[in-house]
Amino acid sequence: MPMLRYQQNELFLEDVRLADLANLYGTPCYVYSQALIEQNWQLFDTAFNKHSHLVCYAVKANSNLSILNILAKKHSGFDIVSLGELERVLTAGGDPKRIIFSGVGKQPYEILRAIEVGIKCFNVESEAELILLNQLAKQKNTVAHFALRVNPNINAGTHPHIATGLHHNKFGIPLEQISSFIQTIKTLSHVKLIGVASHIGSQLMDLTPLTETVVCLTQLADHLSKLGFQLTHINVGGGLGIGYQEGEHPPTVKDYANALLNKLANYSTYEIILEPGRAIVANAGFLLSKIVYLKPTPHKNFAIVDAAMSELIRPALYDAWHDILPVIIQNGSPRALYDVVGPICESADFIGKDRELAIKPLDLLAICHAGAYGASMSSHYNSRPNVAEVLVHGNQTKLIRRRETIQDLFALEKITD
Repeated sequence: MPMLRYQQNELFLEDVRLADLANLYGTPCYVYSQALIEQNWQLFDTAFNKHSHLVCYAVKANSNLSILNILAKKHSGFDIVSLGELERVLTAGGDPKRIIFSGVGKQPYEILRAIEVGIKCFNVESEAELILLNQLAKQKNTVAHFALRVNPNINAGTHPHIATGLHHNKFGIPLEQISSFIQTIKTLSHVKLIGVASHIGSQLMDLTPLTETVVCLTQLADHLSKLGFQLTHINVGGGLGIGYQEGEHPPTVKDYANALLNKLANYSTYEIILEPGRAIVANAGFLLSKIVYLKPTPHKNFAIVDAAMSELIRPALYDAWHDILPVIIQNGSPRALYDVVGPICESADFIGKDRELAIKPLDLLAICHAGAYGASMSSHYNSRPNVAEVLVHGNQTKLIRRRETIQDLFALEKITD
């Protein structure tokens, strides 16, 4: 039985009516399927089971503690980019020895804490970062393990805002700088090079750029091995795309694994590290919203809802598509084209444009594939409190983040004399 389905014109997630969740927890609110999260993670783990590997969930996609705990119980690794994400993973029961610390701007206090808890590896992205890592490891009287995150100048064919593997992107070390980088490594006594890494972008729909990247990484690994470095892993990054709308056909996880493993067939001594995020949580999350007003005009029909870019900024940021489904199908309502928009004072505040819907005021809508980069990118713009998050497991529901109050918005602020 599908995790999301209509039953007698009402939308169910697992065995729970979404209308009941809206009534119980209010709208807007995020709803997640535990079964889908577990299933999606398991697909990656199983697909690579013929090769030593570590699936490191990209925490940036959705950092709710309950979701991290679900994955920690499956012995997932974690890809983090900040101290906040590190502490979230530790609080959720994640194993520090399965944590990879990425990001171009790691600060000393973040690196120190990661060293203290004994993370698996730092993905180093600049010479300045490597020198700092060595200084801080020396301060702690230890040796920090790191991988070189390289920028292979490969076009991922994705939205420019989420492409990370081209020369004009801030991420990674350009290949032409590797030789000088190696000379620096040889002068440092408190860091150890154990891997090579790359991540060329997100929402990738074509495997060719990924396989080209893997070839680049294996060539670099061969070069470093000849120079005497004893590497233990190749980190292929994340970024596998999903289908947000009809007509999109992303590679399956199995196809993805087979394509990468084909290029890594001669590297059985290396652990493969992969960092999926969106592909694990996106289709497991839904944003429930209520229609506040219908506003017909001579030019456009607007469905004004209580969700906004403060809850789901992807449409405004990337012109992203999310399917919008009525929670209860209203057979008597006429169908019309609507722009589904929020109440925020920005024309960019929309959920979807030109959607054919049969709706009326106070109807509930489910915005699909919102489990990734929804709640984690939410804001307080227009002084809107963060919304509730709910986890569904079978016929059970659990509140995993309470709705903020108005007082929460300014609890940390102070009026000065």
